Amino acid sequence: MIKGQIKDIIQILSSSKHIVIVPHKNPDGDAMGSSLGLYHFLKYKNHLVHVVAPNSYADFLKWLPGDDMVLNFEQQPETCQEKIEHADIIFTLDFNALHRAGDELGRTIQASKALKIMIDHHQQPDDYAAFMYSDVKMSSTCEMIYNFIEMLEEADLINPEIATCLYTGIMTDTGSFRFPSTTSRTHRVTADLIEKGAVNHQIHNAVYDTNSYTRLQLLGRAMQNLEVLPEYRTAYITLSQEELDTFRFKKGDTEGLVNYALSLKGIIFAVIFIENRQDSIIKISLRSKGQFSVNEFSRAHFNGGGHTNAAGGRSYLPLQNTVDKFISILPEYKEELSQ
Repeated sequence: MIKGQIKDIIQILSSSKHIVIVPHKNPDGDAMGSSLGLYHFLKYKNHLVHVVAPNSYADFLKWLPGDDMVLNFEQQPETCQEKIEHADIIFTLDFNALHRAGDELGRTIQASKALKIMIDHHQQPDDYAAFMYSDVKMSSTCEMIYNFIEMLEEADLINPEIATCLYTGIMTDTGSFRFPSTTSRTHRVTADLIEKGAVNHQIHNAVYDTNSYTRLQLLGRAMQNLEVLPEYRTAYITLSQEELDTFRFKKGDTEGLVNYALSLKGIIFAVIFIENRQDSIIKISLRSKGQFSVNEFSRAHFNGGGHTNAAGGRSYLPLQNTVDKFISILPEYKEELSQ
């Protein structure tokens, strides 16, 4: 985002506005952390602000400051549409294509006459926003929200609520600061957030140390279903709808499971296939190490995308057919996966 655009945004935000903040569908820690962090900042600046989440999200994020103010488009469509219709500004956070908010919500945003501002770190953004802060090198959208507040010359307004939300998103999207996207700047930002009131050990405990008995059972089943394809340095996990139902699956229970497959010695490509009969899809999460791009792989074969080392996708084939398709594609990438 260039200086001229920042000057324009500073001018636009100099008077009270009706603002709606939208994260992507099935929002994760970065999506909700950035949305609520920006929410608290804009509220402090005396704007009328609403966060409209496309649908519900994991319980381990529902302690975040401001969670009780989040509107759920799936459960409150009329209220959410009314907020969007009256908005002067719509911020779209942690996604860069409107369909990522869900088809109906995406169309509602598209139809709105509100000024649209995108802040996101995924690859290949669509051109729908008047102002776009897009940087694929960033660790997280939460780090970008910190930068955005700093660009507005308002970093002194970051309070414990904002700091807590932003720290949460940076922590989760960097895999607790172990992914390559974690830079020295990322650590300086999180250090400042701690100084401004984010209690790092409490945040870590709230996100990672809240496992239910059934989630651990589901983890056990996922490990039983783990398959390794050593000739492609690849591992994958499957979870059927029956298995999810058996272990009383709740949103967020499969978060991070794909990383267990990636942690295997010698594996550089890992995938989890999760059946979702309600939406008639197979949800796919892909992870990699090194230069192998799961973003390009997912875009080419599974209607998805994301980052070089972390992406998502979907399949409309049955679970076993999806796995068979995946395995049949791997020979095309054998040379890349052997490097």
